[in-house]
Amino acid sequence: MTVLYTAEATATGAGRAGHTRTSDGLVDLELAIPKEMGGPGGATNPEQLFAAGYAACFHSALQVVARKQKVDIEGSSVTAEVGIGPNGQGGYGLNVGLVVELPGLPNDQAQQIAEAADAVCPYSNAVRGNIDIDVRVAA
Repeated sequence: MTVLYTAEATATGAGRAGHTRTSDGLVDLELAIPKEMGGPGGATNPEQLFAAGYAACFHSALQVVARKQKVDIEGSSVTAEVGIGPNGQGGYGLNVGLVVELPGLPNDQAQQIAEAADAVCPYSNAVRGNIDIDVRVAA
């Protein structure tokens, strides 16, 4: 693979209760463990950052697929739901739900475009086979 771009971020402090910053300084955030996991909440966490990146990347893949198929998807959106929980092996795992909204398209066409985007999306390709991904079209 020819690398076109490399993102760089550094985490410091107490990991999930620390700080993260990208090399260009555009992301510079305090992190906190969510209340649901026994932490104080009140700041972002790695799952939210992953969800934001995955949603944006998948939406771009959706647009690429729609352009190739000459389908107008104006007003579309993607919501990524990233869950974390015990994996049964002493560690933790993730799962992802991708909710795709394609207003004005028949459900079967929307689902086909969403599935094609899943094959294109770098995030989907990176995690496929490692975590459960549920791609669904919003009703």
